[in-house]
Amino acid sequence: MNTELLEALNILEQEKNISKDTMMDAIENSLISACKNHFGTAENIKVIMDRETCDYAVYAEKEVVEEVFDPALEISLEDAEQIDSALQIGDIAQIPIESKSFGRIATQNAKNLILQKIREEERKVVYDQYFEKEKDIVTGIVQRYVGRNISINLGRADAMLTENEQVKGEVFKPTERIKLYVVEVKNTPKGPKILVSRTHPELVKRLFEAEVAEVKDGTVEIKSIAREAGSRTKMAVWSNDENVDPVGACVGMNGARVNAVVNELRGEKIDIINWSDNPALLIENALSPAKVISVMADPDEKAASVIVPDYQLSLAIGKEGQNARLAARLTGYKIDIKSETQAIESGELPEDYMEQMAMMEDGYESGYEEEYPQEYEENYEEPLLEETEEMSGDDYEEIEFIETEDE
Repeated sequence: MNTELLEALNILEQEKNISKDTMMDAIENSLISACKNHFGTAENIKVIMDRETCDYAVYAEKEVVEEVFDPALEISLEDAEQIDSALQIGDIAQIPIESKSFGRIATQNAKNLILQKIREEERKVVYDQYFEKEKDIVTGIVQRYVGRNISINLGRADAMLTENEQVKGEVFKPTERIKLYVVEVKNTPKGPKILVSRTHPELVKRLFEAEVAEVKDGTVEIKSIAREAGSRTKMAVWSNDENVDPVGACVGMNGARVNAVVNELRGEKIDIINWSDNPALLIENALSPAKVISVMADPDEKAASVIVPDYQLSLAIGKEGQNARLAARLTGYKIDIKSETQAIESGELPEDYMEQMAMMEDGYESGYEEEYPQEYEENYEEPLLEETEEMSGDDYEEIEFIETEDE
């Protein structure tokens, strides 16, 4: 048993995750390469290796001939009989080759071939490891700033967080641990090239999957995400279980779950809304926290007209149009927002709309009956006006005078 070689292969397999079979193939190829450098050809070279004990033998197959013209491929009958007396002219003799007889150059080439195979396998193992994490999040350690880019150590490989994938305003210190989204993993001759991001919307989704068990097991689905990194994110969620509140599951008790995500994103605001297959209701939810009067959505044109109260217009649009912009990305609709006054001027609302709303707010009978028709009918009592209506104005004065005298 070749104990030293077996131990070396076991160490490589444990530390670098390179299989023994792969390395044995590399050793076989290196021996064939050494024979080619030593003899000038390797067409008739055979390497036999025991995968259990790592014992190996190298043979050169030569044809037995009367007169030798090519020593690399032929052997005389006399020489062949010294190896095996049963050999005859025309037979193939297997001539053992001692690897110790190889020259320095052949040995060096074989060594380089094995080392090159080890490096290739090591790069392949690292590539496979991080390729499995593509479209997922990883934890990295900040190493240093390279210009405006940041070098991140991911364990067995390094990644570069480019300026375009950084959130504006975020500053990291060396040795700081941060969460990153793996956008793409490329295999290059120098090793895997890993593209990571802190601005990708999927980063928020993966963070919620890590924090919210219902999202991870599929009970709650994240249907859509719209994000402006470093400022605000809107996320629409849906529950496959009617007994599970999707928004409540993502927020957590006292906001524990959403706060964990917010802390990881350095204070980025997150709006969580209920998803709906009804585009009008979805758009209304997406414009939260603004209140909406009406939504007219056209699924074919992917456009919607929204009317909000006058005092809610700025809230619906948001600072620099952020709320409306994120709502449009979240729903996939082009949203046109108008105030009540603008809607009345354009004819989308009747001219007396404001008066009707004022009457309803003041509790007029029309509004009261519309909101509480049944309760209004059951609790309504006719006032006792029979005696009062028969009294004249003098009677009212007399009654008041009598009550005053009694006092």
